[in-house]
Amino acid sequence: MVRAMGLWRVNLAASWPVDPAQALEMNEMMWKVLDGLLKKGELEEFGFFPDGYTGYVIAKGEAVDVFRNASMFFPFIITETHDIIPFEKGKEIVRAVVKAQIAAMKK
Repeated sequence: MVRAMGLWRVNLAASWPVDPAQALEMNEMMWKVLDGLLKKGELEEFGFFPDGYTGYVIAKGEAVDVFRNASMFFPFIITETHDIIPFEKGKEIVRAVVKAQIAAMKK
């Protein structure tokens, strides 16, 4: 299971509705999907940045689940996704790598 952070942005090249009523309907549809993913626990957080065109998401699950969920919003929303390595695990890995480098230099 992975935990991932996604940075999302509105794809202005996509065919967004120009009629405000249709635009609201489309947003409501996407928000309903997001509500469902949050309720199922596949998304831990979803938020907007102040510019109104970008934001973030914290997801968890198998990599294929994260991919599927991000793909549901394409081409209207484009997501850049990164696996998250927790701080303690990151420290452990860096410490081991540096110790191995020190040991190799002593040989």
